[in-house]
Amino acid sequence: MFFFRRLSMLLAGHIGVIILLCSVLAWMFPFLFAWTVPYTSVFLAVIMFGMGLTIETQDFRAAFARPKALVIGCAAQFTVMPLLAFMLAKLFSLPADLALGVILVGCAPGGTASNVITYLARGDVALSVGMTVVSTLVAPVMTPLLVYVLPEAGWRFLLEP
Repeated sequence: MFFFRRLSMLLAGHIGVIILLCSVLAWMFPFLFAWTVPYTSVFLAVIMFGMGLTIETQDFRAAFARPKALVIGCAAQFTVMPLLAFMLAKLFSLPADLALGVILVGCAPGGTASNVITYLARGDVALSVGMTVVSTLVAPVMTPLLVYVLPEAGWRFLLEP
């Protein structure tokens, strides 16, 4: 049992380097990781379960005791992200249909990746998960609204060549 505890601590202490190394390997040799594609949902479930294990009840209490932080996070999710997506679409001169797809992704709520990055950065994981919950609950209204309103507000004109 001591071996597994020590191995676990070693892996946890170097998880950022492991992720970067695996990312570089996957980029250079995609065939090594092709077998993982059918198991994406299983991997996401394991990752979220692991994230949940790092959070205690009092962490959630502390996160939800700061509703201002949750509101600011959600407001940033539905303002900063769509605007950043728009700027990237313009910067790379994407065709209108591809730009709309990038903007749509920018309008979508955060998810597993943002929580993992927060964990790796040793941030407030409970607050990140809380913001993911709140933005996911608001997304069915905000995402279509943003995708509908923003092109009408002039984005369509700006996206077309």
